[in-house]
Amino acid sequence: MKVMLENAQYQVTIATLGAEIQQFVDKLNAIEYMWQADPKHWNRHAPVLFPIVGTLKNNQYQVAQKTYTLPRHGFARDQEFELVEQTNSTARFRLVDTNETRAVYPFGFCLEILYTLTDNALEVRYQVRNPDEAPLYFSIGGHPAFNVPLEPGLSFEDYYLVSEPLKSRTFLPLKHDLIDLEHKTLGQTNTAIDLTHGLFKEDALIFETKGKTAFSICSDRSKHGVTLSYKDFPYFGVWSTAPVASNFVCLEPWAGIADVVDATGEFTQKLGIERLDAHEVFDAAYTITVF
Repeated sequence: MKVMLENAQYQVTIATLGAEIQQFVDKLNAIEYMWQADPKHWNRHAPVLFPIVGTLKNNQYQVAQKTYTLPRHGFARDQEFELVEQTNSTARFRLVDTNETRAVYPFGFCLEILYTLTDNALEVRYQVRNPDEAPLYFSIGGHPAFNVPLEPGLSFEDYYLVSEPLKSRTFLPLKHDLIDLEHKTLGQTNTAIDLTHGLFKEDALIFETKGKTAFSICSDRSKHGVTLSYKDFPYFGVWSTAPVASNFVCLEPWAGIADVVDATGEFTQKLGIERLDAHEVFDAAYTITVF
């Protein structure tokens, strides 16, 4: 099922499968901001990453001396969410644990995602509640993909990525899909980064972030672009396909990250893992602003 949020100029479509944004359309200017999931390149629009972000070492982890297996980015993106609330400008989706999820992830959870459309901005709010007495360990993140270019006559290379505040941030390189902390460096986010397909030859660009942060995709040849802003996510990824060139860029705020190269597999000690004690609630949001 698909849910539509709409105002005078903008229309957002969200699927109950994965609670995934599928469209963000400027009706007046006939611009589709979201990548349309061409399966020849990448068949998703904006998956929700839960209960892990990125890759586990050997796709495995341990809890209470028992080994479990999870694929990259977890299972929420392939689950049917319940639509629990809807207005013209808001929609709330819910996913709770089942016998099937507990077989691969031995925790009780209630994940709610609230989408709110206000003028040209869509807020995406994640709320994770621990319904049990034992601690809940998890990661969560966004993975929205945006069309680049946004208009006919422009190319991928006509765009650049710029952050706010404009400052250097720690860059975390990947080695076989795992975080290589030994070779972390200072990333050059203190200047605009020209978008090229070669930028992603080593997979995603991953940065540590703190406080209010925004990343924008802009072009000097167009007044149209997109900004993703947040304050509660300690990591941020930027990704597109390589070596096959695709006309999209993902802007990804994360509360969690892939395993490090020398990870032990103990889930409670995983880099970036979030912990909720009994009945606590995690609450974090990011906003997509189009222009």
